[in-house]
Amino acid sequence: MRSLAWLVSLPMVAEAGEVLWSGFFDASATVADFDEWSWSNQVGAWQWYIHGSAPTEEYLGLSPDHKNPAGTSDEQGIRITIDGTSFWNGQTMERSEIIPQTKADLGSGHLFYHFSLKTEDTNAPNPGFEHQIGFFEVSLPRSKPLNKATSNKCLHQSHFTELKYGAVSGTSGDDNTLRWCVGGVSHWETDLEAGTWYNFAYDIDFDAKTVGLWASNGADDLAEVVPAVSASTSTNSADWHVGELRLDNGGSDAAAEDWFWSGIFVEKAPITPGIAGPA
Repeated sequence: MRSLAWLVSLPMVAEAGEVLWSGFFDASATVADFDEWSWSNQVGAWQWYIHGSAPTEEYLGLSPDHKNPAGTSDEQGIRITIDGTSFWNGQTMERSEIIPQTKADLGSGHLFYHFSLKTEDTNAPNPGFEHQIGFFEVSLPRSKPLNKATSNKCLHQSHFTELKYGAVSGTSGDDNTLRWCVGGVSHWETDLEAGTWYNFAYDIDFDAKTVGLWASNGADDLAEVVPAVSASTSTNSADWHVGELRLDNGGSDAAAEDWFWSGIFVEKAPITPGIAGPA
């Protein structure tokens, strides 16, 4: 069995904060490495169990072409795909998600959860379906019914923070909006443009129970776009879902959707704003 050293995530000191965990991929990483992980063999930096019945390479792909070229901390980015086979554990939602594998405490103090995200015209996401992206599995009860007349289109299942894309379940039509949500409320949004790298850092203070958002495009440094708002912040350090969950919205579409991720790491405050990543 080949070494999994490429996936071992050790704390490092960044120019800004201390990196508690990283999901960077070096040049030796392959998709086959994900299949080495199991509940009885918890190796590497990633858990891989939320996916459909097809081979792993249908859902995941590693390549230098899949990363934000402005990032220098990882040598490859990852394609995470959902399609008509992506049903997990008897659910009707399409899901392909990787989760940090670590003994580090990712749920205390003031932390920044970093990642970059892109789509393309080929295998583009369907805007007629609700997508939940980069979420924490801890779910919150819906505090109010969905008001279709308002701009708040995050409500369906309310994770304490997440990105959402597409038409929210219970609505109709297409919606090409990418939103950042806290507890089911939208606080930031933009039209999703194919080929654009969107860089994010969730600014989570687990002790103060707040979360904010830093964001940028391409090679631009991260900037605070939403100051801290109150949130029911919680994680067991193994429930941040890097990937996509797509609700069926009462319909079906078996076409593949590709989402590209890179620059994934968690650090203590203060933030590393540069997209190149930690030193």
